[in-house]
Amino acid sequence: MIELEGVPELIDPVMVAAFEGWNDAGDAASTAVAHLDREWKGEVFAALDAEDYYDFQVNRPTVWLDGGVRKITWPTTRLSVVRVGGDKPRDLVLVRGIEPSMRWRSFCNEILGFAHELGVEMVVILGALLGDTPHTRPVPVSGITSDPDLARTMDLEETRYEGPTGIVGILQEACTHAGVPAVSLWAAVPHYVSQPPNPKATLALLNRLEDLIGLRIPLGELPEDARAWQLGVDQLAAEDTEVAEYVQTLEEARDTAELPEASGEAIAREFERYLRRRDGGHGGHATDGGEGSSYLRDTSSGRTRPPAPPRPEPDAAEPGDEPGAEREPDREDDGGEATGSSED
Repeated sequence: MIELEGVPELIDPVMVAAFEGWNDAGDAASTAVAHLDREWKGEVFAALDAEDYYDFQVNRPTVWLDGGVRKITWPTTRLSVVRVGGDKPRDLVLVRGIEPSMRWRSFCNEILGFAHELGVEMVVILGALLGDTPHTRPVPVSGITSDPDLARTMDLEETRYEGPTGIVGILQEACTHAGVPAVSLWAAVPHYVSQPPNPKATLALLNRLEDLIGLRIPLGELPEDARAWQLGVDQLAAEDTEVAEYVQTLEEARDTAELPEASGEAIAREFERYLRRRDGGHGGHATDGGEGSSYLRDTSSGRTRPPAPPRPEPDAAEPGDEPGAEREPDREDDGGEATGSSED
């Protein structure tokens, strides 16, 4: 039995998890959880034993100096809690780490043990995959669940994926078998600009998470970072005729496919988000401390510096492929577009 000390009783807690690695194209998902941790000042209360789950030749520890004393940071997965105030307070348990190298079933059981002890009502796992999506359009974000009832009540896609999977898919299935409601949110990242960071994809994931759990998430500089990222990729693509033509092809395919989709649901979702932000929403300030990670920025201009897009690869995965399989995530700017299916 897991014993937790110093963790207060939580209010309607939701666990939000993301893992670096195979299911984290452009670092979009792990950066989203880091953003929540930073903005809401999360307090770490537990860390999994790195010796149990990681191959240190794959994920190497780092050595650093603290006042002249050498210290080691081991790769692991940490859990933190944030207390979100407001008219309808709801606490979050954040899980952030690296996809484990081994013992995935034990890893998931340990995460579920914490969820049980903390009274977690739902688990939301964030992921990002590479897709044939243009960087100039809203980032597609798919909401996936293995629970038919949850799919109906929360307007999610019931997964039908078959094939290789990562820790995101394994943890979601472990939650389902344990009777814990679980949802995975997948953002699609353009495969031709897959290098991290991708603030546009991160922003799209956070917007979709906000809609899902009913909390107003403080975005900080993320919208500005997303716009700067897109502008930078625009400029780089304009310098390469082949890439520019390829992006135009993706835009035409996307626009044609989505022409009938200016749905009432999508419009209503955007309007509800606007009202939440105007009125202060269901969330508010956090009450505990912690730290998060920053984005890579151009120190001279203060803007995010995107990597140069490589030549398009013919074998890029489709947005419906399993997250991480042969690809990585694709994202967008001030918000993403909620879509149907993805991986599990």
